[in-house]
Amino acid sequence: MVPFVLSLLFFSFLMGSSEGQLQVGFYSNTCPQVDSIVHATVRDAVLSDPNMAAVLLRLHFHDCFVEGCDGSILIDNGPQSEKHAFGHQGVRGFDVIERAKAQLEVSCPGVVSCADIVALAARDAIVMANGPAYQVPTGRRDGLVSNLSLADDIPDVSDSIQLLKAKFLNKGLTVKDLVLLSGAHTIGTTACFFMTRRLYNFFPGGGGSDPAISPNFLPQLKARCPQNGDINARLAIDEGSEQKFDINILKNIREGFAVLESDARLNDDIATKNVIDSYFSPFGPLFGPSFEADFLESVVKMGRIGVKTDFLGEVRRVCSAFN
Repeated sequence: MVPFVLSLLFFSFLMGSSEGQLQVGFYSNTCPQVDSIVHATVRDAVLSDPNMAAVLLRLHFHDCFVEGCDGSILIDNGPQSEKHAFGHQGVRGFDVIERAKAQLEVSCPGVVSCADIVALAARDAIVMANGPAYQVPTGRRDGLVSNLSLADDIPDVSDSIQLLKAKFLNKGLTVKDLVLLSGAHTIGTTACFFMTRRLYNFFPGGGGSDPAISPNFLPQLKARCPQNGDINARLAIDEGSEQKFDINILKNIREGFAVLESDARLNDDIATKNVIDSYFSPFGPLFGPSFEADFLESVVKMGRIGVKTDFLGEVRRVCSAFN
Protein backbone atom coordinates (compact mmCIF):
# COMPACT_ATOMS: atom_id res chain seq x y z
CA MET A 1 0.00 0.00 0.00
CA VAL A 2 1.36 3.38 -0.99
CA PRO A 3 1.43 5.60 2.09
CA PHE A 4 -1.08 8.37 1.93
CA VAL A 5 -1.14 11.62 3.82
CA LEU A 6 -4.11 12.64 5.88
CA SER A 7 -4.29 16.24 6.98
CA LEU A 8 -6.32 16.52 10.16
CA LEU A 9 -7.45 19.51 12.18
CA PHE A 10 -7.18 19.03 15.89
CA PHE A 11 -8.63 21.25 18.58
CA SER A 12 -7.36 21.75 22.08
CA PHE A 13 -7.71 18.47 23.95
CA LEU A 14 -7.76 18.26 27.71
CA MET A 15 -6.58 15.09 29.35
CA GLY A 16 -5.22 14.00 32.71
CA SER A 17 -3.98 16.70 35.05
CA SER A 18 -2.52 19.03 32.47
CA GLU A 19 -3.59 20.95 29.41
CA GLY A 20 -1.65 20.53 26.23
CA GLN A 21 -1.62 22.99 23.36
CA LEU A 22 0.22 21.21 20.59
CA GLN A 23 0.50 22.22 16.95
CA VAL A 24 1.68 20.75 13.68
CA GLY A 25 4.91 22.46 12.64
CA PHE A 26 5.83 23.58 16.15
CA TYR A 27 9.54 23.43 15.22
CA SER A 28 9.22 24.92 11.72
CA ASN A 29 11.25 27.99 12.69
CA THR A 30 13.41 26.69 15.55
CA CYS A 31 14.42 23.29 14.12
CA PRO A 32 13.07 22.77 10.58
CA GLN A 33 15.17 19.62 10.08
CA VAL A 34 13.51 17.72 12.96
CA ASP A 35 11.33 15.59 10.67
CA SER A 36 14.13 14.60 8.32
CA ILE A 37 16.50 13.71 11.17
CA VAL A 38 13.96 11.57 13.03
CA HIS A 39 12.80 9.91 9.82
CA ALA A 40 16.35 9.01 8.75
CA THR A 41 17.11 7.57 12.18
CA VAL A 42 13.94 5.48 12.22
CA ARG A 43 14.48 4.32 8.64
CA ASP A 44 17.97 3.07 9.43
CA ALA A 45 16.75 1.32 12.58
CA VAL A 46 13.88 -0.46 10.80
CA LEU A 47 16.06 -1.49 7.87
CA SER A 48 18.46 -3.03 10.38
CA ASP A 49 15.67 -4.67 12.42
CA PRO A 50 12.22 -4.96 10.75
CA ASN A 51 10.56 -5.49 14.13
CA MET A 52 11.76 -2.03 15.19
CA ALA A 53 8.69 -0.41 13.59
CA ALA A 54 6.45 -2.19 16.09
CA VAL A 55 8.92 -1.52 18.90
CA LEU A 56 8.80 2.25 18.36
CA LEU A 57 5.02 2.32 18.09
CA ARG A 58 4.76 0.35 21.32
CA LEU A 59 7.22 2.73 23.01
CA HIS A 60 4.92 5.67 22.21
CA PHE A 61 1.93 3.84 23.72
CA HIS A 62 3.78 2.89 26.90
CA ASP A 63 5.13 6.42 27.34
CA CYS A 64 1.72 8.03 26.99
CA PHE A 65 -0.07 5.67 29.38
CA VAL A 66 2.13 6.61 32.35
CA GLU A 67 2.26 10.28 33.39
CA GLY A 68 1.22 11.29 29.86
CA CYS A 69 3.32 11.58 26.70
CA ASP A 70 6.31 13.15 28.40
CA GLY A 71 9.27 10.84 27.79
CA SER A 72 9.22 9.57 31.39
CA ILE A 73 9.77 6.00 30.18
CA LEU A 74 13.13 7.03 28.69
CA ILE A 75 14.70 8.01 32.01
CA ASP A 76 17.32 5.64 33.41
CA ASN A 77 18.03 6.82 36.93
CA GLY A 78 18.37 3.51 38.71
CA PRO A 79 16.17 0.53 39.60
CA GLN A 80 13.19 2.73 40.51
CA SER A 81 12.96 4.42 37.12
CA GLU A 82 9.71 3.87 35.24
CA LYS A 83 11.24 1.82 32.44
CA HIS A 84 11.80 -1.06 34.90
CA ALA A 85 8.09 -1.42 35.72
CA PHE A 86 6.60 -4.88 35.25
CA GLY A 87 4.10 -3.51 32.74
CA HIS A 88 6.93 -2.25 30.52
CA GLN A 89 8.56 -5.65 30.09
CA GLY A 90 9.99 -6.04 26.62
CA VAL A 91 9.69 -2.35 25.73
CA ARG A 92 12.68 -1.32 23.61
CA GLY A 93 13.71 1.40 21.17
CA PHE A 94 15.39 3.70 23.69
CA ASP A 95 18.63 3.68 21.73
CA VAL A 96 16.85 4.82 18.55
CA ILE A 97 15.33 7.80 20.35
CA GLU A 98 18.71 8.64 21.88
CA ARG A 99 20.42 8.55 18.47
CA ALA A 100 17.86 10.92 17.00
CA LYS A 101 18.22 13.20 20.01
CA ALA A 102 22.01 13.30 19.71
CA GLN A 103 21.75 14.43 16.08
CA LEU A 104 19.13 17.03 16.92
CA GLU A 105 21.30 18.41 19.72
CA VAL A 106 24.00 19.05 17.12
CA SER A 107 21.63 20.77 14.69
CA CYS A 108 19.43 22.66 17.14
CA PRO A 109 20.56 22.19 20.75
CA GLY A 110 18.01 22.44 23.52
CA VAL A 111 15.01 22.74 21.20
CA VAL A 112 13.35 19.39 20.47
CA SER A 113 11.96 17.40 23.40
CA CYS A 114 12.47 13.66 23.78
CA ALA A 115 8.69 13.28 24.18
CA ASP A 116 8.19 14.76 20.71
CA ILE A 117 10.88 12.51 19.25
CA VAL A 118 9.00 9.47 20.57
CA ALA A 119 5.78 10.66 18.90
CA LEU A 120 7.52 11.46 15.62
CA ALA A 121 9.38 8.15 15.63
CA ALA A 122 6.08 6.28 16.05
CA ARG A 123 4.69 8.10 13.01
CA ASP A 124 7.71 7.19 10.88
CA ALA A 125 7.60 3.61 12.16
CA ILE A 126 4.02 3.26 10.89
CA VAL A 127 5.07 4.55 7.48
CA MET A 128 8.02 2.15 7.39
CA ALA A 129 5.55 -0.69 8.01
CA ASN A 130 3.66 0.35 4.88
CA GLY A 131 1.07 2.25 6.90
CA PRO A 132 -0.43 5.70 6.32
CA ALA A 133 1.52 8.91 6.83
CA TYR A 134 0.12 11.63 9.05
CA GLN A 135 1.01 14.91 10.69
CA VAL A 136 2.05 14.92 14.34
CA PRO A 137 1.18 17.90 16.55
CA THR A 138 4.31 18.75 18.56
CA GLY A 139 5.32 21.05 21.39
CA ARG A 140 5.52 18.56 24.25
CA ARG A 141 7.95 19.13 27.09
CA ASP A 142 9.80 16.32 28.83
CA GLY A 143 8.46 15.30 32.21
CA LEU A 144 10.28 15.77 35.50
CA VAL A 145 9.19 12.52 37.18
CA SER A 146 9.96 8.87 36.42
CA ASN A 147 9.11 6.13 38.90
CA LEU A 148 8.07 2.53 38.33
CA SER A 149 5.30 2.81 40.93
CA LEU A 150 3.46 5.16 38.57
CA ALA A 151 3.14 2.44 35.93
CA ASP A 152 0.80 0.18 37.90
CA ASP A 153 -2.19 0.91 35.66
CA ILE A 154 -0.61 0.15 32.29
CA PRO A 155 -2.95 -2.11 30.27
CA ASP A 156 -1.95 -5.76 30.50
CA VAL A 157 -2.52 -8.68 28.11
CA SER A 158 -4.39 -10.58 30.83
CA ASP A 159 -6.75 -7.72 31.78
CA SER A 160 -10.47 -8.36 31.50
CA ILE A 161 -12.32 -6.35 28.86
CA GLN A 162 -14.01 -4.37 31.64
CA LEU A 163 -10.64 -3.42 33.11
CA LEU A 164 -9.22 -2.54 29.70
CA LYS A 165 -12.15 -0.24 28.99
CA ALA A 166 -11.77 1.39 32.41
CA LYS A 167 -8.03 1.99 31.93
CA PHE A 168 -8.61 3.60 28.54
CA LEU A 169 -11.50 5.69 29.82
CA ASN A 170 -9.27 6.92 32.63
CA LYS A 171 -6.98 8.36 29.94
CA GLY A 172 -9.83 10.03 28.09
CA LEU A 173 -9.99 7.30 25.44
CA THR A 174 -13.15 5.59 24.19
CA VAL A 175 -14.09 2.00 23.45
CA LYS A 176 -13.40 2.77 19.79
CA ASP A 177 -9.93 4.03 20.69
CA LEU A 178 -9.32 0.79 22.61
CA VAL A 179 -10.05 -1.27 19.51
CA LEU A 180 -8.08 0.95 17.16
CA LEU A 181 -5.00 1.26 19.36
CA SER A 182 -5.08 -2.50 19.88
CA GLY A 183 -4.94 -2.56 16.09
CA ALA A 184 -1.34 -1.44 16.45
CA HIS A 185 -0.70 -5.14 17.04
CA THR A 186 -0.94 -5.49 13.27
CA ILE A 187 2.86 -5.30 13.35
CA GLY A 188 5.41 -6.89 15.64
CA THR A 189 5.97 -9.94 17.78
CA THR A 190 5.43 -11.05 21.35
CA ALA A 191 7.20 -13.49 23.66
CA CYS A 192 5.89 -16.89 24.71
CA PHE A 193 6.10 -15.54 28.26
CA PHE A 194 2.88 -13.63 27.57
CA MET A 195 1.18 -16.74 26.14
CA THR A 196 1.71 -19.29 28.90
CA ARG A 197 -1.43 -18.58 30.90
CA ARG A 198 -3.65 -18.36 27.82
CA LEU A 199 -2.40 -21.65 26.39
CA TYR A 200 -1.91 -23.82 29.46
CA ASN A 201 -3.42 -22.30 32.59
CA PHE A 202 -6.39 -20.26 31.48
CA PHE A 203 -9.04 -21.38 33.95
CA PRO A 204 -9.04 -20.32 37.63
CA GLY A 205 -8.63 -23.89 38.85
CA GLY A 206 -5.59 -24.35 36.63
CA GLY A 207 -5.11 -25.93 33.23
CA GLY A 208 -6.89 -25.48 29.94
CA SER A 209 -6.62 -23.09 27.00
CA ASP A 210 -8.62 -19.98 26.18
CA PRO A 211 -11.73 -21.31 24.38
CA ALA A 212 -11.74 -18.17 22.20
CA ILE A 213 -8.74 -19.55 20.30
CA SER A 214 -9.80 -21.20 17.06
CA PRO A 215 -9.25 -24.99 17.20
CA ASN A 216 -7.48 -24.58 13.87
CA PHE A 217 -5.02 -22.13 15.44
CA LEU A 218 -4.44 -23.62 18.89
CA PRO A 219 -2.05 -26.38 17.77
CA GLN A 220 0.09 -23.81 15.94
CA LEU A 221 0.33 -21.61 19.03
CA LYS A 222 1.23 -24.55 21.25
CA ALA A 223 3.87 -25.69 18.76
CA ARG A 224 5.47 -22.26 18.83
CA CYS A 225 5.17 -21.90 22.59
CA PRO A 226 5.35 -25.44 24.04
CA GLN A 227 4.64 -25.92 27.72
CA ASN A 228 7.86 -25.49 29.73
CA GLY A 229 9.55 -24.25 26.56
CA ASP A 230 11.59 -21.10 25.94
CA ILE A 231 9.51 -18.22 27.32
CA ASN A 232 11.64 -15.76 25.33
CA ALA A 233 10.80 -17.32 21.96
CA ARG A 234 9.03 -14.84 19.68
CA LEU A 235 5.90 -15.23 17.59
CA ALA A 236 3.97 -12.84 15.36
CA ILE A 237 1.06 -11.00 17.01
CA ASP A 238 -0.79 -10.64 13.70
CA GLU A 239 -0.70 -14.10 12.15
CA GLY A 240 0.24 -13.86 8.48
CA SER A 241 0.90 -10.12 8.39
CA GLU A 242 3.27 -9.21 11.21
CA GLN A 243 5.44 -6.74 9.27
CA LYS A 244 2.71 -4.90 7.38
CA PHE A 245 0.36 -2.30 8.79
CA ASP A 246 -3.13 -3.40 7.74
CA ILE A 247 -6.59 -4.45 8.94
CA ASN A 248 -5.63 -8.13 9.08
CA ILE A 249 -5.28 -7.91 12.87
CA LEU A 250 -9.01 -7.19 13.25
CA LYS A 251 -9.85 -10.02 10.84
CA ASN A 252 -7.78 -12.40 12.94
CA ILE A 253 -9.50 -11.24 16.13
CA ARG A 254 -12.95 -11.86 14.58
CA GLU A 255 -12.00 -15.35 13.43
CA GLY A 256 -10.38 -16.62 16.63
CA PHE A 257 -6.82 -16.13 15.44
CA ALA A 258 -5.89 -13.45 17.98
CA VAL A 259 -2.53 -14.18 19.57
CA LEU A 260 -2.76 -11.90 22.60
CA GLU A 261 -5.44 -12.54 25.18
CA SER A 262 -6.34 -8.84 25.41
CA ASP A 263 -6.96 -8.77 21.65
CA ALA A 264 -9.24 -11.80 21.87
CA ARG A 265 -11.32 -10.13 24.58
CA LEU A 266 -12.26 -7.39 22.12
CA ASN A 267 -14.39 -9.94 20.29
CA ASP A 268 -16.20 -11.02 23.49
CA ASP A 269 -17.67 -7.63 24.40
CA ILE A 270 -20.64 -6.24 22.46
CA ALA A 271 -19.32 -2.66 22.34
CA THR A 272 -15.81 -3.52 21.14
CA LYS A 273 -17.07 -6.26 18.80
CA ASN A 274 -19.41 -3.74 17.15
CA VAL A 275 -16.44 -1.47 16.47
CA ILE A 276 -14.49 -4.33 14.90
CA ASP A 277 -17.46 -5.46 12.82
CA SER A 278 -18.00 -1.93 11.48
CA TYR A 279 -14.78 -2.24 9.47
CA PHE A 280 -16.12 -5.31 7.69
CA SER A 281 -19.42 -3.78 6.64
CA PRO A 282 -20.78 -4.86 3.24
CA PHE A 283 -20.83 -1.15 2.42
CA GLY A 284 -17.07 -0.81 2.92
CA PRO A 285 -14.45 0.07 2.04
CA LEU A 286 -15.96 2.76 -0.19
CA PHE A 287 -18.80 3.75 2.14
CA GLY A 288 -17.80 2.22 5.45
CA PRO A 289 -15.34 3.56 8.02
CA SER A 290 -11.62 3.48 7.25
CA PHE A 291 -9.46 1.53 9.69
CA GLU A 292 -6.36 3.51 8.65
CA ALA A 293 -7.99 6.94 9.04
CA ASP A 294 -9.63 6.05 12.35
CA PHE A 295 -6.40 4.55 13.69
CA LEU A 296 -4.58 7.79 12.95
CA GLU A 297 -7.21 9.81 14.81
CA SER A 298 -6.82 7.55 17.83
CA VAL A 299 -3.02 7.54 17.83
CA VAL A 300 -2.90 11.34 17.58
CA LYS A 301 -5.50 11.57 20.35
CA MET A 302 -3.38 9.24 22.47
CA GLY A 303 -0.40 11.48 21.78
CA ARG A 304 -2.15 14.30 23.64
CA ILE A 305 -2.60 12.40 26.92
CA GLY A 306 -1.30 14.44 29.84
CA VAL A 307 1.20 16.44 27.79
CA LYS A 308 3.40 19.01 29.49
CA THR A 309 3.98 22.29 27.72
CA ASP A 310 5.89 25.48 28.48
CA PHE A 311 6.97 25.65 32.14
CA LEU A 312 5.39 22.29 33.05
CA GLY A 313 8.41 20.40 31.76
CA GLU A 314 11.85 20.73 30.23
CA VAL A 315 13.76 19.90 27.06
CA ARG A 316 16.29 17.28 28.10
CA ARG A 317 19.80 17.35 26.69
CA VAL A 318 19.95 13.56 26.92
CA CYS A 319 16.73 11.55 26.86
CA SER A 320 17.77 9.11 29.58
CA ALA A 321 18.49 11.78 32.20
CA PHE A 322 16.84 14.84 33.68
CA ASN A 323 18.73 18.11 33.11
